[in-house]
Amino acid sequence: MERTFDYSEGFPEVVISTVLAENRSDYNQNASLKEVQEPIVSAAPEVRKIIERVLELEKDKLYMKNPRYINDDIMQIVKEEVQ
Repeated sequence: MERTFDYSEGFPEVVISTVLAENRSDYNQNASLKEVQEPIVSAAPEVRKIIERVLELEKDKLYMKNPRYINDDIMQIVKEEVQ
């Protein structure tokens, strides 16, 4: 995105050029919550439990700048649920 500064009033104001601005994707903008949750709701109970535990894990790590060992934690969840 190209930025230019406007000095017409003395204090610079950032003016964002629309020439290089990206267009918003129209991919799935009208998706309802039901459509988003459908794969989780229709999954088998075992798969749903894995999904719920992984989502909880991700929620717990949201505060971290660089969440560490999340892949290892997900693998552990899958192994526990498979056994």
